[in-house]
Amino acid sequence: MRRKNTLCFLLYMTIGLNSFAQKTIEITTKSNVLILETDRDNTLLSTYLGKKLDNAGEYPGIQALDKYKPGSDDLLNKREAYIASGSLNLLEPALTVTHADGNKSTVLTFSDVKTEQLDQNRKLTSIILKDLKYNFQVILKYLAYFNENVIEQWAEIEHKEKGTVVLNKYASANLTLSGKKFFLKNQYSGATREMRSEEQQLLHGIKTIDSKLGTRTNLLHSSSFMVSIDQPATEDMGEVIAGSLAWTGNFKLDFETFDEYYLRVTAGINNFSSNYTLKAGENFVTPRFIYTYSSAGKGLASRNLHDWARNYQILDGKGERSTILNNWETTYFDFNDEKLNELTKDTKKLGVDVFLLDDGWFGNKYPRNGSTSGLGDWQYNKQKLKNGISALGKEATASGVKFGIWIEPEMVNPKSELYENHPDWIIRQPERKEYYMRNQLVLDLTNPKVQDFIYKTVDDIFKEVPEVAFIKWDCNSLIYNANSPTLKNQDHFYLEYIRGLNSVLERIRKKYPKTPMMLCAGGGSRVDYAALQHFTEFWPSDNTNPYDRIFIQWEYSYYFPSIAVDNHITDMGKQPIKFKTDVAMMGKLGYDVRVNELSKNDLLFSQNAVKTYNSFKDIIWHGQQYRLQDPYGNKIASIAYVNEEKDQAIVFNYYVATLFTNGVILPIKLKGLNPAKKYKIEEINLYPGTKSPIDSTKVYSGDFLMKVGFNPEANAYRTSVVLKIQAI
Repeated sequence: MRRKNTLCFLLYMTIGLNSFAQKTIEITTKSNVLILETDRDNTLLSTYLGKKLDNAGEYPGIQALDKYKPGSDDLLNKREAYIASGSLNLLEPALTVTHADGNKSTVLTFSDVKTEQLDQNRKLTSIILKDLKYNFQVILKYLAYFNENVIEQWAEIEHKEKGTVVLNKYASANLTLSGKKFFLKNQYSGATREMRSEEQQLLHGIKTIDSKLGTRTNLLHSSSFMVSIDQPATEDMGEVIAGSLAWTGNFKLDFETFDEYYLRVTAGINNFSSNYTLKAGENFVTPRFIYTYSSAGKGLASRNLHDWARNYQILDGKGERSTILNNWETTYFDFNDEKLNELTKDTKKLGVDVFLLDDGWFGNKYPRNGSTSGLGDWQYNKQKLKNGISALGKEATASGVKFGIWIEPEMVNPKSELYENHPDWIIRQPERKEYYMRNQLVLDLTNPKVQDFIYKTVDDIFKEVPEVAFIKWDCNSLIYNANSPTLKNQDHFYLEYIRGLNSVLERIRKKYPKTPMMLCAGGGSRVDYAALQHFTEFWPSDNTNPYDRIFIQWEYSYYFPSIAVDNHITDMGKQPIKFKTDVAMMGKLGYDVRVNELSKNDLLFSQNAVKTYNSFKDIIWHGQQYRLQDPYGNKIASIAYVNEEKDQAIVFNYYVATLFTNGVILPIKLKGLNPAKKYKIEEINLYPGTKSPIDSTKVYSGDFLMKVGFNPEANAYRTSVVLKIQAI
């Protein structure tokens, strides 16, 4: 009897000590929390992601509700915070390692946690996980943005084994969600048909979204997504996680359901053809995975990301932007000094800020008179520009506008002096036939000499034209026959290419920190938050048909704020110029039009439109965005931007019905206003000679406008309506 009591006492003490050793780690923001806990095996688990509890002392009780019992046969539902393969885990891992001795198993246990309050809004939590058999560790980093309700997560991997370690997979994050059902909203794309939306229930197995393209990696799929829990979230209702991977190269997103009530999201660099050899003492840092939780639908999740991006990620995200007149669709490759000087005058006449000289200004031995030659030879064409690009910059300044220029520095035409002089600078397989996309090849950015060349290309433009006020950076080819002539380990190629690109951009930004740059890649094929650290904006699509752009811009709005989205009025599409302009105002306004060919009224409307846009652009760029009515199942698409004080709002309304109809159009409920304030509504951006049916003298409460709504009277005859809502 005494022996039995002694055993019970020892067992009780062991359980007590283990329980005492279990640790709860809180990653908190203003509204949300991510809870990580150690279990009795000292494994770090992800036990909760959602709204904060009123009593933080109850967080340790969450793990106790998990049905997982240590020692049971079913280990599939163990929710590790960062999954390593080769041991007990049989699901998709975040980490796969071949250790120096050839062993492929890694078991990560909790070692330590450190926190650092970076400022009043940001807190960094570092959790050290170690493999006790090997001198190998992973530091999980969680950077919480309190007011924005956003978390950045990444991993730092290092070892001190005797020899090299091969990282076979190295994701940035595992995120485990619990619920009865899960619904994935993602976007798929193609050239001129970017950001097509689909939403589907995640059933059994793994749903993978990835890219192996090397450059333009968002061409087929976006590296941003949303997951709804239990049921598809609406704009204002439901639980949703919005995530985005900040990596400009090949990416991989895995969505794996398991054990009936869990979903594991694994996000990171695509390990396709990319085993990474890590020397002892080296530190491998993964890209950052950005995510936010919303208990109030997709709209709030978007606004969280927008706030975070403007405050912390997009270059000059809280600053100003320039409106542009681009010559591309006006002249294409056919221009000279005289034509361009007229366009700088048209820029002033139109009222926009910058004249942008697009493709075709360079190359002499192989003139850039089309897409087949000259790319890589960044000397101005002496036949087209007898006085050089420096004279164009001076002419623009004399005309009262700024000067911008197009470059595509990562690429080369086979018909170029660069190709002839530096064949070793080009990505290609030596035993394979060269494949040209848009008649070009990609330069080998893993090569420091190529990095220096690209930096010098940009630096020389600034030296030649100190007035340069805008750069459009294009990237029109994918990487075929991936191989570096100089890189010793080709498994590192895809990573080193992006590291080389980032190194160049960092050097440029160090010397020229404020010059606006547009990120373009055959349209919207390079849109991610890592790139947007260096660029002020991006080009969403080469499809500028305003009807299509409503849908494209709508989908980008789920992840990226409007200040980062370039929208231009062009000749594409048969819609009237008012409709085109109203659509382009839903972001950063620009023009690709022949100003001298505009009718008298179209020119007058455009001049007034620029002034009107300038009067409210701050609300579009820095206000809170509310998607009021989507373009998919409604006759009217409607989106609103509300300033911080909630005393001004701009609402864009577009008639998108494809069949003529005289049916009833219901009022559209507004969002984001102050229910206690009184507002007047005025239609703005009217075409000359037209009169609005909107009575601007009526007064409405914010409560009325948000519960009952307002009819903008958009229809087949009034295809776009812009409303200004002003508190009185």
